[in-house]
Amino acid sequence: MEATAPTLSRKAQIDQTATALFRTRGFAATSMRELAEALGLEAGSLYSHIKSKQELLHRICFRLADDFFAGFAAATHDAAEPAALQLRRAIESHVRVLTQDVAASAVFLHEWRHLSEPARTDFLALRERYEAGFRLLIQRGIEQNDLRTPDAAFATLTLLASLNWLPTWYKPEGKLPPSEIAHRLADQLLLGLANS
Repeated sequence: MEATAPTLSRKAQIDQTATALFRTRGFAATSMRELAEALGLEAGSLYSHIKSKQELLHRICFRLADDFFAGFAAATHDAAEPAALQLRRAIESHVRVLTQDVAASAVFLHEWRHLSEPARTDFLALRERYEAGFRLLIQRGIEQNDLRTPDAAFATLTLLASLNWLPTWYKPEGKLPPSEIAHRLADQLLLGLANS
C-alpha cells in the first residue's frame, strides 16, 4: 500500500503558491489575481482566506526569522562551549534553514523590502539582532584566541553574505545533501577565521 502525501490545508496551499510566485516573479509583480489563478480559485474567494499580499509576505518573512533564531539558540545554548564550536553549529543551522524551503528563503532574503510598516522596521530589528549574535560569537572566539580577524563586524557580514548566496545555487535534487553542504561551508568559512 502506497503512502500518500499529506493534503495541505488551504492556508498552507496559499502560502506555498504565494512563496513560489514571489520567488519567481517578485512580490511587486505578483497580483492577487495571478495567485488566485495558480490556486484554481476565483479572486474574490481568495480574500476569504487572506486579507492581502502583505499578510502572506509577513508570514513568510517572520516564519523564517523564527526558524533562524530557533536554530541559533540551539547552536549556542551551552555558554561553556568554545565560541568557535558554537559558530560552526550556528553556520550549519543557518544552512539548514536556508535549504529546508529554498523558495521561502529566497523570498525572505530579497522580498522583505516590500514589507509595509511597522513590519519592515520590526524585520530589520530582528535581522540586526541575529547578526549581532554572530558578531558576539566571533568576538568571543577572538578573545578565546580561537579565531582571528581585525574586524568582527566585517567578518560577520562576509560570513552571512556567503551563506545567504546559497538559495541562488542550491538544488534539493543535487548530489550534496544539506548536511554535507552545511559541513563544507562551515569548514571553508571557519578556515578563514582560524587562529593558526
